[in-house]
Amino acid sequence: MPTIHAPSRRAILAGAAALAAPGLARAQAYPARPITLIVPWTAGSASDAALRVLAEAAGRDLKGQIVIENKPGLGGVRGAIDLAGTSRPDGYVIAQMPLTVFRYPYTSRVSFDPTRDFTYILQLTGYTFGIAVQARSPWASMADLVAYAKANPGKVSYGTPGTHTSLHIMMLQLAESLGIDWVHVPYKGGAETVKALLAGDVQCIAESSSWAAQVQSGEFRLLSTWGRARSKTFPDAPTLTELGYDFVSTSPYGIAGPKGLDPAIVARLHDAFRAALADAGVQRVLASLGQETEYLGPAEYAASVPGLMAREKAIADKLGLKPA
Repeated sequence: MPTIHAPSRRAILAGAAALAAPGLARAQAYPARPITLIVPWTAGSASDAALRVLAEAAGRDLKGQIVIENKPGLGGVRGAIDLAGTSRPDGYVIAQMPLTVFRYPYTSRVSFDPTRDFTYILQLTGYTFGIAVQARSPWASMADLVAYAKANPGKVSYGTPGTHTSLHIMMLQLAESLGIDWVHVPYKGGAETVKALLAGDVQCIAESSSWAAQVQSGEFRLLSTWGRARSKTFPDAPTLTELGYDFVSTSPYGIAGPKGLDPAIVARLHDAFRAALADAGVQRVLASLGQETEYLGPAEYAASVPGLMAREKAIADKLGLKPA
């Protein structure tokens, strides 16, 4: 019988290097052209503003350009739909992944499965959500708004950036908990909801910090925020939990690519956006938007998806939401 010799350490390392070489070569040449980052909200929204500064900083790190492509509508899942439909996982199309992506399979008929159709790059930050009204409205507090809505079923309309977004879901949860009948008016993003409230088309908006400029100028009154603690940027607004409503929502979001994305390119993108997240200038913009870091790396982000989906399914079941 011939003697079988175990391969030497040098041979093993050489073999591993040969296997890794194509991926390393691609990563070293990447990016050779502009990268598209799909932002599934309107230009001028809080999400758009945050992702633009993050993309600019990450592009500098990559020595390339990251171009924002706004694709609003469908509650923030247009980017996920595009990623799931692509046949080229080359790292040149990536997208924001709002929490809606993990809820959508339980509220709408979708063409993607979040557990298998994406390559998760990193989770970035969460939102400061809140309810705002015009400063001249009769409601000086959340209690005032709730009391009026209870006494006047169907008379209060509220705008959100879309059906079954985290903001819409929270307003449904509040309505179910408090016995309120108020009217939802969906828009395509924060810029549209702010315009609607300015015009008086709705009585209040449930939004991320797209209302920040109007709150700071005195045009809007911020009745509540939805985090675990008061916002550092808007400390005068009480949280829902402070007001006796047992709800917290920051709806953290991240960035993903299509399934099958080369791990070496994932690492390049992760490192660039991780560095951008730590950049002092980027942090100033995020702070002005009330977006606090909620970072997860690729493996942690991917591992969090089943838990996110289980939680969103439980909420959808409780509210009686079903795919249309």
